Amino acid sequence: MPTFDVVGVGLNATDTLLIVPNFPAYAGKVPFTEEILSPGGQMASALVACARLGLRVKYIGAIGDDERGRIQRESLSGTGINLDHVQERKGCPNQSAYIIIDRSTGERTVLWHRAECLRIDPEEILPEQITCARLLHIDGHDTPAVARAAAIARAHGIPVTVDVDTIYHGFDKVLPNIDYLVASSEFPTAWTGVNDPFKALEAIQNEYGMKVAAMTLGAHGALARAGGTFHYSPAYVVNCVDTTGAGDVFHGAFCYAVLQGMEMRAALDFCNAMAALNCTALGARGGIAALPDVRSLVARAERRSHPEFAARSAAANRS
Repeated sequence: MPTFDVVGVGLNATDTLLIVPNFPAYAGKVPFTEEILSPGGQMASALVACARLGLRVKYIGAIGDDERGRIQRESLSGTGINLDHVQERKGCPNQSAYIIIDRSTGERTVLWHRAECLRIDPEEILPEQITCARLLHIDGHDTPAVARAAAIARAHGIPVTVDVDTIYHGFDKVLPNIDYLVASSEFPTAWTGVNDPFKALEAIQNEYGMKVAAMTLGAHGALARAGGTFHYSPAYVVNCVDTTGAGDVFHGAFCYAVLQGMEMRAALDFCNAMAALNCTALGARGGIAALPDVRSLVARAERRSHPEFAARSAAANRS
């Protein structure tokens, strides 16, 4: 039996949250009301969500040896995540982000920096680091490294999920080994040059043959294509404090849903609920919920549906 349920290869970051009453106009000025140092990063936060859901998790990544790196490592060490292959890079600052949070809406704007000395090289990804898991989750940043990880997983029949929000050079070498693409709303149209999101998802799935091609839609939920059928899941309505990390938690929940064998619509509902609950607290991992809280939200919460996505999804499946 594999030692881990999920192995993740990708980014972590230590965030500085700046809370403002309202986001300023361009070239404007506004006082911030709070400044909070908080661990985040898309892969690290997704894996924390996996661990919170009871999965056995291993993280492969790089952390700086500065104060922000120490905060990140300490935040992960208490989660049960295996850190044996997290490298501490000497004389290297950890990835950092300054996140401006609009208190009136909970929406955030992110300014980030990652030093080149944090790059993961493909030679550092060994087969035994991947084959010890039931599922591999990757992001796109260190593209040659995640391409190698995905190729190893494919060769050993291990499913691969990916979180990608922008086009990375060489990502065409990653996509053929992806089973579950869960992208930002911008990625499918940017990658294919097809402005229609339904047609863009279909084009990616047809070209690369992944089981699921999906996109997150922020406050409007998520859309996926699986088995020739579109599935649209509206978002859950919550008291939104901070949207930071919502997509990362969605991806962690999606890993759980795949391993649980959930039907696609139920999986999207589950992931939307996890993401929504994370928005009810400050920070990338501020509201990561346990299973009972997620199930409770799914059972009772109001939904926010995007009329066009709902109508087009229904129409596409009738045609």
